[in-house]
Amino acid sequence: MFQIMILVFVLGYLAIALEHPLKIDKAAPALMIGSLLWVLYILGVENILNLGFSSSWKEFSANHEGSGLSQMQDFIVHSEIIHHLGEISEILFFLLGAMTIVEIVDQHQGFRVITDKIKTTNKVKLLWILSFLTFFMSAALDNLTTTIVMVALLRKLVDDKKTRWFFASMVVLAANAGGAWSPIGDVTTIMLWIGGQVTTIKIILGVFLPSLVCMVVPLILLSFTQKGNVTRPVVNENCEGAETTAFEQKTLLILGVGGLLFVPVFKTLTHLPPYMGMLFSLSVIWVVTEIMHKNKATEVKNKLRPINILRKVDTPTVFFFLGILSAVAALQSAGHLNILAQKLDEALGNVYLIGMAIGVLSSIVDNVPLVAGAMGMYPVLSPEAVQAAANPEYMRYFVQDGLFWEFLAYTAGTGGSMLIIGSAAGVAAMGLEKIDFIWYIKKITWIALLGFLSGSGVYYLQSLITHH
Repeated sequence: MFQIMILVFVLGYLAIALEHPLKIDKAAPALMIGSLLWVLYILGVENILNLGFSSSWKEFSANHEGSGLSQMQDFIVHSEIIHHLGEISEILFFLLGAMTIVEIVDQHQGFRVITDKIKTTNKVKLLWILSFLTFFMSAALDNLTTTIVMVALLRKLVDDKKTRWFFASMVVLAANAGGAWSPIGDVTTIMLWIGGQVTTIKIILGVFLPSLVCMVVPLILLSFTQKGNVTRPVVNENCEGAETTAFEQKTLLILGVGGLLFVPVFKTLTHLPPYMGMLFSLSVIWVVTEIMHKNKATEVKNKLRPINILRKVDTPTVFFFLGILSAVAALQSAGHLNILAQKLDEALGNVYLIGMAIGVLSSIVDNVPLVAGAMGMYPVLSPEAVQAAANPEYMRYFVQDGLFWEFLAYTAGTGGSMLIIGSAAGVAAMGLEKIDFIWYIKKITWIALLGFLSGSGVYYLQSLITHH
């Protein structure tokens, strides 16, 4: 069963990758493997757990009385599924809240306040403006929310579908690069920050330049291939003007962006998960919107009420997330990812190579469990523990703000850009713009790889100066 789980994951992954030739929405195979892997896991639970690769089972069996099949089933049903569902739900409700806020702002033409300021239609200029805007927004919000906002903006700026795919792909690269150097910019960096592996100032100083290079190299390459101007979508001014006033557009934009920016503040103040802050922001915007339109004509009011806007939110993307994260959770629980982490350590034994391998792998497997696996493999060492170790020169990379943790934040954050389903930002863009997986591999993967390698090289050179 242990090997069959890997086979099912690979086949499901191929079905997701070949979504367009198969003409089956990627959410369907994702949900299928998300369910099937847990079924296979519980059917073969004795064989799988007796292999001894599951660290969570070792912890569970040490703290709970009983033994045999019933305890193993209890471990999966009442411990692991509940634990992973909690983590997955946090991401899904965060995503759902962010998508709804962006949709409300969009329906009220709030983004026109920004799009009207961007006058250029030159492809290269527009690419640079939007990429840098995304890069810094991603550090303040997070890469997922920023991508949702920027894709909504792109729909107002670029009419042609294939051109918009190029822009949306560059938004994904810029969002992932921007998220890597900020403690609140990416789920994996948040994990390392909360876990005590990195501190705020050090992660910004250590990873900012490599992240910038990771974005600028693809931008330079695309500057040579993208020629001419973009055509903007035709907007029916009369229709829009009748529905929302300039005051309402600005109010909703300020509320929307303010609500999204409030999320990291909420988390810092309350120590509650970010999704609660996102849902609170949504509730405030919802109430304000209802009050704003209560005296309007029924037809206009119905179009602009959040209850109706909710129907436009991209539910298949949420289901896709649920499926793929459930599948990865099953592999993590059964011990597949632990084996992967150990093999990396044995085969490479070099912090730069391990970091880069995790980066490349994060484009295939979700970077969250990969980073979680690395955090489990390597504890944060105190300076005393480093001195006492048999190999202090190697072990010093694993202290707080050590080279390994900083480089891991960079590689896990930016490596996912190499495939469209390798990061939360990529999945969101793929869902919103229906970007073809194969098209992304042909057109974007190689420039994303060059950006990733360039940033890694810059980090290596930088570390030679700062760490020696």
